[in-house]
Amino acid sequence: MKKCFLLLAGIAGLIASPVLADDRYQSRPPVIVSPDLTAPWINQLGGARVQPVVYPRAPAPVVAQQQPRGLFAPRVVHPLFGGAPVQQVAMGRPGIPAIQGHLDPQFLPQVVDYQTKERPGTIVIDTNNRFLYLVMEGGKARRYGVGVGKPGFEWAGAHTITRKQEWPDWTPPSEMLSREAAKGHYLPAHMEGGEANPLGARAMYLGSTLYRIHGTNAPWTIGNAVSSGCIRLRNEDVTDLYDRVKVGTRVIVM
Repeated sequence: MKKCFLLLAGIAGLIASPVLADDRYQSRPPVIVSPDLTAPWINQLGGARVQPVVYPRAPAPVVAQQQPRGLFAPRVVHPLFGGAPVQQVAMGRPGIPAIQGHLDPQFLPQVVDYQTKERPGTIVIDTNNRFLYLVMEGGKARRYGVGVGKPGFEWAGAHTITRKQEWPDWTPPSEMLSREAAKGHYLPAHMEGGEANPLGARAMYLGSTLYRIHGTNAPWTIGNAVSSGCIRLRNEDVTDLYDRVKVGTRVIVM
């Protein structure tokens, strides 16, 4: 009798369970799939509500623009490297090129007190402090910031300006060609004057030496010992000096 009762209870449960299941899942949860899973099997979900999920795309990688490499490539100094801000250069020809950016104010042209026995019009170059002085009347001088010879290329002496040239050509001496080739820098045998020329906008040649006072297409080097002995100024500064001096001007380098 007991077995019959349990059997009847089981049959009743089987009959009632689909109804209870339907009542429990009358509102079925959505099926969440990725939008790229658009295979035909989705159509076999039997009326289930499909809610696509849009996943955010990773940002495209930033590809750094290739910059020209070599001795004359533009150079940018990061603000965190030695505290020197980035300096952008805008150059023009044949007028005075414009420089945008920051330069230590002490290397900007300025009139200063300067006591010397040299006659007005004389150029005195202080290589230790990276200044060029154009002696003026009344104990004054017009001072410019300069780049000077790197270690091993320092020199001192007195010469005169024997030639002046606007947008000078450049013919590297054979010693420089060999020296730079040993470092992997292959210089041109000759370069026409222009914005890419390392002599910059103006050049004043000193006696029979290979040294010059000239401009530069690398103004960030002003205030440093970086040249092979020449004295370099920013292009607008060398243009200003060029217009103030004549062939025959005495130049003292110390």
